Amino acid sequence: MKCPSCQIELTKKKLNDIEVDECPTCQGIWFEKDELRQAKDAADPDLKWMDFEIWKHEDQFKISSRNRPCPQCNQAMAVVRYGNTRVKIDCCALCKGVWLDKGEFKKIIRDLNNELLNKSFPRYILASLEEAAEILIGPESFISEWKDLCTVLRMMQYRLLAENPKIGAAMKSVQESNILG
Repeated sequence: MKCPSCQIELTKKKLNDIEVDECPTCQGIWFEKDELRQAKDAADPDLKWMDFEIWKHEDQFKISSRNRPCPQCNQAMAVVRYGNTRVKIDCCALCKGVWLDKGEFKKIIRDLNNELLNKSFPRYILASLEEAAEILIGPESFISEWKDLCTVLRMMQYRLLAENPKIGAAMKSVQESNILG
């Protein structure tokens, strides 16, 4: 496979235990179908539930083209914004692979972490309802969807306590009285 930018041969590289292809010159990374999600999940387990399916809601994003050929099937790739991040990724509609320029993977992880930390309690409630529904109809296994729901509930608890310190103090008081009493 050749780099869509430099047109030189890509080399194998491990990124968070996921084997990807990297350009030795420009350090862009080629993710075959589903490898980007796997690398994101491995980079930070708290981000696992924050799925972004590139082609699921085509009506919600603008597609443009840079005339970069897909390293795998040589078709022209589309440029799509990755979820709520500021990163524009090159993706192939045919083989579902994704090309990221140097540093874009780190930007995606950083932006997803910021979104995670700044999500309000009501948004966590909505996310927990969506994750609960995915247990029954989600694309991943039951166990995987269950873990996603547990992560959302844990993050929602953290947000509740961060936004309402008096609740945290009351919980601590109850725990202390149970230990002493």
